[in-house]
Amino acid sequence: MKEAKTAPDFELSTLDGENQVRLHEWKGKPVMLTFWASWCPDSHRDLAKKQSFYENLDQDKIQFLTVNVTGREGSVDAPAQFMEENGYTFPVLRDVNTKTYDKYQCMGVPTTFILDEDLRIINRFNDKAAFVDIIKGVEPLLVR
Repeated sequence: MKEAKTAPDFELSTLDGENQVRLHEWKGKPVMLTFWASWCPDSHRDLAKKQSFYENLDQDKIQFLTVNVTGREGSVDAPAQFMEENGYTFPVLRDVNTKTYDKYQCMGVPTTFILDEDLRIINRFNDKAAFVDIIKGVEPLLVR
């Protein structure tokens, strides 16, 4: 079996611009990391399911982060407006244009990465992945 690659580190601001988040601060817990854009129908479907997942997850077992790919948005206000209109409460970080998206070699949105407690990428799911498959990809980390 191929060894898992360490996820590229980043430092991004929260959607409101009030805080900075560094990926390495999350070491010690698995992380579900999703890149998205507000105009994308696949992101809409994915994030609706992930909001429910976020509301019910045990944050002692896994962290949940999303990254809005600002370089793929139509306007600077679109992500915050999208979050408010949908009543989403999960954490959103703001990419610097497509810098982090490119570091992770994403080919589309949404793209979800499952990172283990050492922040190694153990699963990657593209825009056509079924939510149930993403949950199955995270499950082994939750039963440890």
